[in-house]
Amino acid sequence: MGRPRGFDEQAVTAAAVALFASRVYDGVSVDDLVQQLGVHRNSLYKTFGSKRGLYLTALRWYLDHQLPLVVERLAAGHDVVDDPGLDLLLLAAVERAPVDVDVTALVSEAWQALEQALPGSEAEPAALPARNALDALLGARLRRRAAADQP
Repeated sequence: MGRPRGFDEQAVTAAAVALFASRVYDGVSVDDLVQQLGVHRNSLYKTFGSKRGLYLTALRWYLDHQLPLVVERLAAGHDVVDDPGLDLLLLAAVERAPVDVDVTALVSEAWQALEQALPGSEAEPAALPARNALDALLGARLRRRAAADQP
């Protein structure tokens, strides 16, 4: 029988969400993951298979655990532009989705959930008012992130 896991997989995954939301995928090395998440390299590979495996797990965890809270706040009319989890979706959409079909599917799932929470989502064709509102929200988050990164 193998040794019991020396870390909380959920906590490591949540920390990976924050790390991948703060930097582009290619800007996070396996060494960064080991240091930031406090997981031994072998444990990381044994649990997640690869950096990509951890990334997909983190993205799925965000969709399952944090995105529903954002959707709920959005549907209630609250401003969510300051939600740092949106950074993970923005970076995933721009950097990984064009080259990774699994990321494309997860990002599309997130966009759909967000669109459905916005006013006008019931409109036809193809919920254009909600899509425009989501585009404006994501653009505002991107601008805030860019401004925050300035010295």
